Amino acid sequence: MTRGTEDIEALIDIMARLPGLGPRSARRAVLHLIKKRALLMQPLAEAMTHVAATAQQCVSCGNIGTAQVCPICIDPGRANGQICVVEDVADLWAMERGHAFSGRYHVLGGTLSALDDIGPEDLHIPKLLTRIREDAVTEVILALNATVDGQTTAHYIAGELEGTGVSVSSLAQGVPVGGELDYLDDGTISAALRARKAF
Repeated sequence: MTRGTEDIEALIDIMARLPGLGPRSARRAVLHLIKKRALLMQPLAEAMTHVAATAQQCVSCGNIGTAQVCPICIDPGRANGQICVVEDVADLWAMERGHAFSGRYHVLGGTLSALDDIGPEDLHIPKLLTRIREDAVTEVILALNATVDGQTTAHYIAGELEGTGVSVSSLAQGVPVGGELDYLDDGTISAALRARKAF
């Protein structure tokens, strides 16, 4: 490390921990930010400080925003009886990018996993079941990743909803086995949502 560059190296180390960035990509990103200090780095630092102080989880669905209840949950136009269940906030944002879904969401915060000792109580499954009972939900769309853990979680939720009269469906064509929603294009997500099938 060159003398006098400790702060820059520390920033590179932090950036390298971000998903999709390794040490070399982080070094290039930091160098670019420094070169465009006034245009990029200072506004980025201010935005990050603001988000760090205000970001919070929606108390209803688990989305990330800057208020206790996110805009999706407070929008009366989205109270149409549909709840789309997703694994993570990134999946919710992926669904929203496609503008294909007009109901509300529920973020589980992960999937069931016997190997990792993650059970229903470790996720937001009990809260989901409470929402379904209290919010006059008519359809639950299981938009979980097509992985073993994702499908195990989907089957568990479907089993919990048996006999409730709530329609349970899942995403259909377009979502490959082993695929993750956050990596799919908007058209694929829209097609899968339109072609959802009974679970």
